[in-house]
Amino acid sequence: MKELLEFLVRSLVDEPERVSVTEVKGEKSVVYEVRVAPSDTGKIIGKQGRVARALRTIVKAASAKRGTKAVVEILE
Repeated sequence: MKELLEFLVRSLVDEPERVSVTEVKGEKSVVYEVRVAPSDTGKIIGKQGRVARALRTIVKAASAKRGTKAVVEILE
């Protein structure tokens, strides 16, 4: 799951080498923290949050198929 999210984010930004995805496991869910270069933050969020929402939907669907719950957070 982490690899999927990292691949998607790296293909959207101008500085893919500065993309960092951290996996934080909780009791019932997994939180994926995405960090990108400050100049790429807008590209990951998208107009009115559309890109961020699409990333969350993909990860949520893939994690549901595995029977887990996943949350994507975009950090600055």
